[in-house]
Amino acid sequence: METTTFAARLRWWRERRGLSQLALANIAEVSQRHLSFLEVGRTAPSREMVLKLAASLDLPLRQQNALLLAAGFAPRWRESALGGQELAVVNQALDFMLEQQEPYPAFVVDRRWNLLRLNRGGERLVAFLTDTAPRPADPASPVNLADALVAPDALRPLIVNWREVALHFLRGVQADATADGTAETAALLQRLLAYPGVPRISEAPAIEEAHGPVLAIHFSKGGTSLKLFTTLATLGTPQDITAQEIRIECFFPADAASAAVFKAWADA
Repeated sequence: METTTFAARLRWWRERRGLSQLALANIAEVSQRHLSFLEVGRTAPSREMVLKLAASLDLPLRQQNALLLAAGFAPRWRESALGGQELAVVNQALDFMLEQQEPYPAFVVDRRWNLLRLNRGGERLVAFLTDTAPRPADPASPVNLADALVAPDALRPLIVNWREVALHFLRGVQADATADGTAETAALLQRLLAYPGVPRISEAPAIEEAHGPVLAIHFSKGGTSLKLFTTLATLGTPQDITAQEIRIECFFPADAASAAVFKAWADA
């Protein structure tokens, strides 16, 4: 988003959400006339009005702060370091979730799929796929799981149904870019789409005669086959930007053979 004034940002978000002035005015319980004046800069908003409109537009906490700043107010929401004392209870919950997922992989990532933490099952999966031990997370140079999935020289050669998996993933990143409106997520999407051989988002998924309830990622390497599906969890009531942008991706075996491989790795 290149707009910097409150009026321009408000109008940009309303149009991005596909709302008319009347529709947003009804949601926010303000008059359409007042909303119109706000969008052209004829009226300056109060801090309470900014927050009311941000909530009505379902803006992420980071974008709520940006809207407040554009209107001349201090940010409301804090962005804490993941390892800081402010997020101690969140870290405890993350550690618990990672531990409970054993022996299957689990990864903690940020909004743009930068790896923040993983459990032992995740370490074993990474070691199997890359033939290297995972290095400690480095905030200055994070491993990006989106690039690892989509780039031609990373995991792509090891995924039997890569095209279907990539198409599903790219649509998820596109939805993220639409929802959060940040230049960073938009840049991630464009970077992923620029890799050679990437399917177009508009491409129809392959129609198979039989399919399961979820799309499993089928890894195949050196005679070992792993079929896994994933779940994504977020914190339900975040009051901190970092907490809101955390995701926990858990991998589960899609068949008994895959489950047996992870149990054998854990017992080795």
